[in-house]
This record gives sequence, structure tokens and C-alpha cells, in this order.
Amino acid sequence: MIDLGDWNDVLAPLFADERYQKIRRFLIDEYNAYTVYPDMYDLYNCFRFTPFEKLKVVLLGQDPYHGPKQAHGLCFSVQDGVPNPPSLENIFKELKSDIGCELPKSGNLTKWAKEGVLLLNTSLTVREHQANSHSKCGWAWFTDSVISLISEKKENVVFILWGGNARSKKPLIDKKKHCIIESVHPSPLSAYNGFFGSKPFSKTNEYLRSVGLEPIDWDLTK
Repeated sequence: MIDLGDWNDVLAPLFADERYQKIRRFLIDEYNAYTVYPDMYDLYNCFRFTPFEKLKVVLLGQDPYHGPKQAHGLCFSVQDGVPNPPSLENIFKELKSDIGCELPKSGNLTKWAKEGVLLLNTSLTVREHQANSHSKCGWAWFTDSVISLISEKKENVVFILWGGNARSKKPLIDKKKHCIIESVHPSPLSAYNGFFGSKPFSKTNEYLRSVGLEPIDWDLTK
């Protein structure tokens, strides 16, 4: 059994499902035959670093980075010492514009995860240099179920949805209980069409304060 702290009880029905067993068998073959990211020991870091009890925000990504030493189980995040991908650079530019945080030297977002931000990709694995290569292996069922469980079992969670893939998950979220903040994706292809100036970080904290919760400390330079 994977030890994911208080997520174990939440996710137990998914791990017991035959559809998850198929994903597991698929991954065993993939990790044996190809280079797959993230490292299998980092696969569930988004749950390890953000306990269910402390969860306040869900930031939804799509696919792990597929280059060496980038992905480590948190969407948009890269490991220390790895150059920031363009989307992450744009996220940091908006962070500075929105709430004045200085641009961090590292693209490692583990601090956000520990603040209560679940950094969830809709696919949790990918083959090296092959974007979306695992998108049809069953991860969509798994991560859709995670979103639905959060919506059902929690209250006053902020869901940050950037881009078409993330925004397609809105039907899974109970809008009466939760806050949805959405825009185009921060990639260079779309960032100037509505991501820059969307103020997702300040809007998130405004909502959290409005429901009596501590805001997220987004500053990665401390």
C-alpha cells in the first residue's frame, strides 16, 4: 500500500478499483521498457506534500514535463537547478505583477504544495520526449475522480484552471461549495490572450480570507 498520509482513506476506493490496477500494470511495463517521468518514487508527491486536511487550493496541470530532471510529481514545478520552462516563467511574471513577489531563482514549487496547494496534473506520468503519451492509460479517470472527491468531501477550495484541458473539469466541481478561478493557459502561445493580468494569486487569497481561511504565502524567495 502506498503511504500517502490522510489521502489513503480518501483514495482507497480508487486504488481498489480495477481501472487503477490496469494503470499500475501499464506503468510497470512502461517504466521497465522506457524512460518515464517523473521518477516512480515521485509519482504521488502532490498528495504527499499537501495533506488532504490542509488542502485549500487545487492548481490543475495537464502533463508532466517530459525532459530529463524536470518533473517531480508537482504540476508546473521543476527540480532545483533545472531551467524554468516557458509556462513557468510566465506564471512567475504574473505572480510578480499580481502580488509583487520577486522572481524566484528556482522553479521548484514544493513550498506552494506545503502551503496547501495541490499541484495536480491530469496525467501523472509521461514517456521521455513524448508529450501526452500516457494520457490514454487511465489517468483521466483517476484524476477526474480525485477532483470529484475533493469537491464532495471538502468545502471552500479554490480550483485554479488554466487552459482548455483544465477548464473542461468544471463539471466535476460543485460551484456552490467552491471557488473556480480560470483563464487561458500560461504557455507562450496563449499567455497574452488573457493569462497576464488575470490575477489568480490575489483572487485566491481574497476568497480564502472571505471564508475565514489563512491565505497562501505565494512568495518562493523566502
